[in-house]
Amino acid sequence: MPTHNPRPTLSVEEAQERILAAVRVLEPERVPLLDALDRVLAEPITADRDIPPLANSAMDGYAVQGADVATAPARLRVVGEIAAGYVSDVTVTPGAALRIMTGAPIPAGADTVVRFEDTELDGGWVTVQVPVRAGSDVRPAGEDVKAGQQTLAPGHVLRPQEIGMLAALGYTEVSVIRRPRVAILGTGDEVVPPEQEPGPGQIRDANSYTVAAQVLRHGGVPLMLGIARDREELVREGIRQAVAQRADLIITSGGVSVGDFDLVKQVLAAEGEMRFWSINMKPGRPLAFGVVKSPALEHAIPLIGLPGNPVSAMISTEQFARPALLKMQGFETWPWPSVRARLSEPVRRKDTRRHYLRVKVRETAKGLVADVTGDQGSGILNSLVLADGLAIISEDVSQLPAGAEVKVLLLT
Repeated sequence: MPTHNPRPTLSVEEAQERILAAVRVLEPERVPLLDALDRVLAEPITADRDIPPLANSAMDGYAVQGADVATAPARLRVVGEIAAGYVSDVTVTPGAALRIMTGAPIPAGADTVVRFEDTELDGGWVTVQVPVRAGSDVRPAGEDVKAGQQTLAPGHVLRPQEIGMLAALGYTEVSVIRRPRVAILGTGDEVVPPEQEPGPGQIRDANSYTVAAQVLRHGGVPLMLGIARDREELVREGIRQAVAQRADLIITSGGVSVGDFDLVKQVLAAEGEMRFWSINMKPGRPLAFGVVKSPALEHAIPLIGLPGNPVSAMISTEQFARPALLKMQGFETWPWPSVRARLSEPVRRKDTRRHYLRVKVRETAKGLVADVTGDQGSGILNSLVLADGLAIISEDVSQLPAGAEVKVLLLT
């Protein structure tokens, strides 16, 4: 089967749009509350009661009637004490004060709290030394949340504060969009597992582990399928394993260029549908995308075929797999954090692809500066290890002088 594909080279944005159009939001699942952190809520959350349930004190002090402390000094008789978590059976009458701790329910008869620091205690009497406005330092019932109020809507991303709110409302588990299962398959006769001593002409499989770490970073569950040798039936078997393991997304590395042994495109065309395989970017031009289909599948499985070079594979994963993973989990946006920085050296290039230069960003008195991290070859993984950003050189720019400002996508 020929490997040539006449379809045009796509821009980064066109490729992203086509991949996202083929990706669906996954089903919800119920998980323990802490497992829901940073995930997308899949159910409405409504308060079953007021929070706080009773009017309570915002300060340590004395619960009094506001009319008694409108002017100062005011001498009041201390009639008891109440701590947080308890309800007093004492009624505060005119001329009386009840010692109260922060969070304790306001006792019957009282409508105001006077702070300890504004009083002086003398035996069983307390003198209020400054005028206090009626209602001061009293938190009303339902001040935070009222019974019947929808506090969180589906689609809300659960941060620590939302986890706290859910706990306050009595939730120990919650419905969120499930994590995507991502099958990761390396390819190539030259690739061996990390634990194996490479033979002549062989390299250890960095790509599968880099991609698996990126999948984890972006909320997915990696399914490590190992390495398929350069035979069509073995690549086909790897993809069928992904189907058998109920993968929501398949990511391969290698086998997507135009060589005789670049088999992923051939197998994908046979097992489903090839949609494109060339993107106007550097590094990462030969990226394949399509879907795996089977009568046994309710939904076609998207497949992203990464280039084999490690820098190309990692950058392509961030550009194309990351948005797909986030959409699958119910996120509606997937911004890539960026800064503006000035190049510390001139940049020249010969083609019209969009370049992603690996850079290290440093802060100077005149602003952020981006230093290119050495050799920019797509096989130089150390250039990514040294980098904390990717400086974008757009398609219509052939050279930039030192000091030119560029957008830098941050690598975390």
